[in-house]
Amino acid sequence: MNEQNYKNHRKFYPPHHFVYLPLLILLEIYGIYKIWDDAEHQLTWILFSIVIFLLFYLAVMLRQHYALGLQNRMVRIEFKQRYFEIFGQRSDEVADKLRFDQIAALRFAYDDEFRDLLHKAIHENISGDMIKQSIKKWRPDHQRV
Repeated sequence: MNEQNYKNHRKFYPPHHFVYLPLLILLEIYGIYKIWDDAEHQLTWILFSIVIFLLFYLAVMLRQHYALGLQNRMVRIEFKQRYFEIFGQRSDEVADKLRFDQIAALRFAYDDEFRDLLHKAIHENISGDMIKQSIKKWRPDHQRV
């Protein structure tokens, strides 16, 4: 496995992203094409296209909603635990000053960079993307959903 960094840290689930969703897209295109091509069964193809679209929408939204909701909660807990391990105190006040994108980005920094980037996030309000780009030694996260 390649070393994780800013350019390659996103993760795909091949059966979902490269098989199921493209298949639904192709079926949707076919259904829309058949609406005009098969006038005799136009209503059937309209219903077919609506069902395929709803399956596509449901697949995207449910997968993302459940997985990301749980992952976001775990990232916040990880931040609080890590903050306590580094600074020896509760992080509630600090965590309230940060946006989620900043908290999520800080998990890619090792402890030595974590302190400096946390300070910048709080005092300079740098974005999560800027935090990620500022990391010199990337701490990989191979358990992402």
